[in-house]
Amino acid sequence: MGEEIEELRQRGVRVIPGSVRKANSAPHASATAASAREILCLQPLRVLTLLRALGLAVGRWERIAGLLGRVLLRGKESPKRRLKALLHTWLGAYYAVLLQKHGVDHIHVHHGYFGSWIGMVAARLLGVSFSLTLHGSDLLVDGVYLDAKLKYCQFCITISEYNRSHILEHFPAVDAGKIIVSRLGVDAPEPAEFPERVTHGTCRGFTLLAVGRLHAVKDHAFLVRACSRLRECGIEFECVIAGEGPERHRLELLIRQNRLQDRLMLLGHVPQPQMDSLYRRADVVVLTSRSEGIPLVLMEAMVRGRIVLAPAITGIPEIVIPGKTGFLYAPGSLQDFAAKILFLQKLMSGANCFAVSRLDWIRHAARIQVLNNFTRRKNLTYFGDRFLQMIANPEFHNRAFRIHDWSSPHEDLVLQQI
Repeated sequence: MGEEIEELRQRGVRVIPGSVRKANSAPHASATAASAREILCLQPLRVLTLLRALGLAVGRWERIAGLLGRVLLRGKESPKRRLKALLHTWLGAYYAVLLQKHGVDHIHVHHGYFGSWIGMVAARLLGVSFSLTLHGSDLLVDGVYLDAKLKYCQFCITISEYNRSHILEHFPAVDAGKIIVSRLGVDAPEPAEFPERVTHGTCRGFTLLAVGRLHAVKDHAFLVRACSRLRECGIEFECVIAGEGPERHRLELLIRQNRLQDRLMLLGHVPQPQMDSLYRRADVVVLTSRSEGIPLVLMEAMVRGRIVLAPAITGIPEIVIPGKTGFLYAPGSLQDFAAKILFLQKLMSGANCFAVSRLDWIRHAARIQVLNNFTRRKNLTYFGDRFLQMIANPEFHNRAFRIHDWSSPHEDLVLQQI
């Protein structure tokens, strides 16, 4: 979210970054436009502020009565989930207390997890507008109380047409005009940095690369099992996984159980400058997630002219067009995944000049796809234009958007990010 914050600040918007929890201070934590000092954080909670928050919630209860009614009287959530929502309502009042002196005009929350409920409550208690961004799992897997969040938000940004269609299908009461698609993007290296054709030598096998946090939703265990099947098929290959996370121990055990220590390596966290060499070595960049928005790793690989293989889920087919900009496999199918890898390995063997030319064409088309639709600068500009239009004119979503409709930003606007 740091890039979006910087984009808005460059347009004259005063942004107050916020967080429910303390920012991650790990050395490899992703950098944002906000330093840790300027982030308005709930932690540590203070007893006096909690009491003031309770007083604010009671004094302005009519502003959150609809939310409390949703938590207590409607829906199918468990008692534990409802209790958490009540506690998050209290934290929302706590956040409203912290924000009162800042003159906030709008609250935007990045991701639809519990922080979005806190931000929504704070906005309603302060009498300001509220919006949120939905990515992947926060919509498709952990979409808790999204009916209320979508009802009360002024607008909702999401990153793919698939997500937008999912929202409108599952929440038909939501005004379609306030669901906005704003794509993510990556920087594009110069073409000369990444030659399109990969030449195989006798000392080098077939290389698979996976990039992503070692989390259950990324399903790297699927990739381990797929590598076991590829070995059974007699293919010479190596597979490297760049990323760190809570699944590491389980994956290490699974690698040992499948006797893949000589074929599959967990690299841990790899700094971004070193990722280029990994992409350069890779014959195929693979993705095995169970749920995604449109992954940045696919954009990074494709803009570098790499062949990608990913599951045909969610918004992925919006960037990976089978046989044209990359390849897709049936979600959860080890057989289809292995068959696609064997197919690509055969094409890349160089025995058929027409097959090699076809792959070169796909690599080129993949790069053009990203340059046209998924570049960071272009999509950040679109985000800034659309975001400020929606805030400046709440009725704006009722008409078509054109970039040149934008006039001048409201320089006194204050944006709170959670």
